Order: sequence, then structure tokens, then C-alpha cells
Amino acid sequence: MAAAAAMAEQESARNGGRNRGGVQRVEGKLRASVEKGDYYEAHQMYRTLFFRYMSQSKHTEARELMYSGALLFFSHGQQNSAADLSMLVLESLEKAEVEVADELLGSVLFAENLAKVFSLMDPNSPERVTFVSRALKWSSGGSGKLGHPRLHQLLALTLWKEQNYCESRYHFLHSADGEGCANMLVEYSTSRGFRSEVDMFVAQAVLQFLCLKNKSSASVVFTTYTQKHPSIEDGPPFVEPLLNFIWFLLLAVDGGKLTVFTVLCEQYQPSLRRDPMYNEYLDRIGQLFFGVPPKQTSSYGGLLGNLLTSLMGSSEQEDGEESPSDGSPIELD
Repeated sequence: MAAAAAMAEQESARNGGRNRGGVQRVEGKLRASVEKGDYYEAHQMYRTLFFRYMSQSKHTEARELMYSGALLFFSHGQQNSAADLSMLVLESLEKAEVEVADELLGSVLFAENLAKVFSLMDPNSPERVTFVSRALKWSSGGSGKLGHPRLHQLLALTLWKEQNYCESRYHFLHSADGEGCANMLVEYSTSRGFRSEVDMFVAQAVLQFLCLKNKSSASVVFTTYTQKHPSIEDGPPFVEPLLNFIWFLLLAVDGGKLTVFTVLCEQYQPSLRRDPMYNEYLDRIGQLFFGVPPKQTSSYGGLLGNLLTSLMGSSEQEDGEESPSDGSPIELD
């Protein structure tokens, strides 16, 4: 019995080696076709091999081949073919029903592979929007969240490099990288914002992090931003009243006393009226951290209400987790 099992294992290893050798030979031929400029032929062969592997339930082989092929096409400026193979990478994940815990949580490299493909796509291509939406949906593991924080962080860093600050901010909000978010906001403020709005950049981020029940990142983004921004003097206390409000708010959230929260919001109304969304965020923060009952109707409807809902998820969710979304960025300027 033991001898038979050993023989079977050796045979399986030999077959696996032959299969891998065959894959490497095929990859070599495909690379040669691309190098010669036979892009269409190579693209079609990649697709043929993908569906052959998938029909044989060789999901890992299919995924690896499509990923290497996508990088190859990107390196030759073939955006359409590269984007198509990138979509097939996601299809292999979706159809294989791969556990996110195995492939993403346990493997930082795989998250980086998805982000790498995203970074190479034409920022203005519709395929990129579809890719990031599907990647985030898969990375949520079907939990209804807006995507895994690590993938959001990598996407945020790519968009920051592209100076796409609004979309970068969205992804930072759904990551756990408060420090990275703060550094991006400092650059955003100094390069695109008015001096009079230096406090509003970080106030919005802190309030939105709190609405997502991410108290830790809210604190980190505030501390890092106020320490590193060249136009903010050392504090607290700060020259800007809005920054003092945010500082006090973070302390109040730790204390959890409703009376402190209520008085704080009343005293700083002149600063809070600078952006009509601030009080909407504070209504939600009051519910999450101070036991304030939700309003029957929102004081804001239409666009503002939709943006707030998209950011925070349904207020009926008891665990405070985000609601399902297509993963596309929202801009809350």
C-alpha cells in the first residue's frame, strides 16, 4: 500500500512537471509572437488557452498565464489586449470561487498583482472602471463590504501618483492607511486648494472616517495632516476654529458623552456651516458613538443624501459595515 501510494505520488509529480514544462513552452511561443508584433494572433491564442484551462478546472494556471500575458501586452503598448486578459484574470477568480482569505488576505502579493494591472491601464479607459469594480467586488468575499482594505490602499497609492486626488481619497477612506491618506491630502491641499480651505481638507476626511466607524484612522489622519501641513501652525490648540472642533470631537468620541458632543456641535456652528455636509456627517457620528436616535427623514435629499448613503452605507446596518457598492469612486468635495 505504501509503495503504491509513493509510486502514485511520483507519477503525479512527473505529470505536474510535464504540464508546467508544456505551459512554459507555450508561454515562450506566445512571447515570441508578441515580440514579432503578431499581437492579434497572440491575443487569440491566450484566450483559447484560458478557456481550455478553465474547462479543465486549472484555474491557477489560467490566472497566471493571463496575468503574465497582460503584463507582456502592456509592455508593448497593447492596451486593449492587455485589458482583456486582465478581465480574464478576474474571471478565473470569480468562477473558481477562490476564498479571499486564501488568495488576498494571506497573500499580499496577489493584491499587488491586481493593483499592478490597474496601474498599467489607461486611466481614461472604460475597461479600467470595470476592472476596479469587479476586483473590489471579488475582494469583498461576498460580504457586502466595499472591498478589501489592502486592495483599496494599493489603488489609492496608484491614483495618488496619477494626481487623481479625489478618487485616491475615496480608496484611502476604505483602507486602514490613515497616514498615507494624510500625506496625500497635504499634497492635494498645497497643490490644488486655497489657503483658506487648509482645514477643510482634513475635516472632511476625519468626519468620513468616523462615519465608517474607523476611529483609529480618523485620529491618525488628523494628527499626521496637522503636523505635516506647511500652512498649519503647531497645535493643538490651532489658529483655525474648525481644526479645534475636530480635535475636540476626537476627544469626545473617546469619552462617549452625549452632552459634550451636543455642546461642541452647538458652539462651533459658524465653522460647521462652511460645508452643508458637516452636520449630516455629525448626525451619523452622533448615532454611532453617542447613542443619538436616527432621524426619521434626512434634512438633505437628492445628491447630498445619495452621496452620504454611498459613503456610509445603510444606517439600518447594526454593525456599521458599508453597504454593497459597485466600487466606483465617489467625489465628496
